[in-house]
Amino acid sequence: MASVMPRPGYTTITPYLVCANAAAAIDWYAKHLGAVERYRLPMAGGKVAHAELKLGDGIVMLADEFPAMGIAGPKTLAGSPVSLNIYVDDVDTVFAAMLADGAAELQPVTDQFHGDRSGKLTDPFGHIWHIATNMENPGIDEIKSRFAKMMEGSGQ
Repeated sequence: MASVMPRPGYTTITPYLVCANAAAAIDWYAKHLGAVERYRLPMAGGKVAHAELKLGDGIVMLADEFPAMGIAGPKTLAGSPVSLNIYVDDVDTVFAAMLADGAAELQPVTDQFHGDRSGKLTDPFGHIWHIATNMENPGIDEIKSRFAKMMEGSGQ
């Protein structure tokens, strides 16, 4: 089995987002999530070949889509099965601001059985985000118990 080792300055796993307009996505993530651009590799015509953003203690890489090379964003692919979870200090305020600026609500902000208050949305670039604020830290056994109670009678 291979040993997982992060590159210095990175976490072990780093999301890489493909966007139809990476420059606009960088601005949007800075505005709503406090992302700080580490660097950008621009191409002729304004496309972004690669960029890196610092979000809290993590890094997100992103680039413009290049469908001819098999690199397509979620809007071109009619959606994505991948979602990202991000913790913010005030989920209600951040979520509302994102909705007002082009995001689409998938699930409203509510208190969750696992201790977070969170909601789910699709950003204007087609990426799905769970925006969350941690409210309490129940142990694993308590989370399992709450989940079981939630599932009782749900038909699932």
